[in-house]
Amino acid sequence: MKHTIVVISLLLLGVVVTEAQKLEKINPRGLPKPQPGTYTHVVKSGKLLFIAGQTGVDADGKVVGPGMKEQVEQVMANLTAALKSQGADFSHVVKTTTFVTSISEFRSPEVAAVRAKYVGANPPANTLVQIQLLADPAYKVEIEAIAVLP
Repeated sequence: MKHTIVVISLLLLGVVVTEAQKLEKINPRGLPKPQPGTYTHVVKSGKLLFIAGQTGVDADGKVVGPGMKEQVEQVMANLTAALKSQGADFSHVVKTTTFVTSISEFRSPEVAAVRAKYVGANPPANTLVQIQLLADPAYKVEIEAIAVLP
């Protein structure tokens, strides 16, 4: 009898662990379609959302323009679309990582105003990194995010 209880307990534990580790992979409408086998825009694990780095491209995959401000505006719109697809908004974002090709351009008052429009007075934790080149030479900025659903 003890052996049966142990086996059943282990099986139930396995079901609970498997359920807890369930991942949903989502590519919301309004975002560019990823190339097969490259990435997923949103991965949901329980109440956690992991949003892949968003760049200044529209739903058709076209870069919105050469300027940092216009690309940041598109990045933030893309992040908004990803968040909304899961019933969230920027108030649920706890961490962002921002990759830029020019920190001085990113820190301009015009770009700061765009970012503030989305994150408000209580921005999430953020890491800002300047790199030489993003995945496409036309990209000036890429921002990834982690959010916690209510």
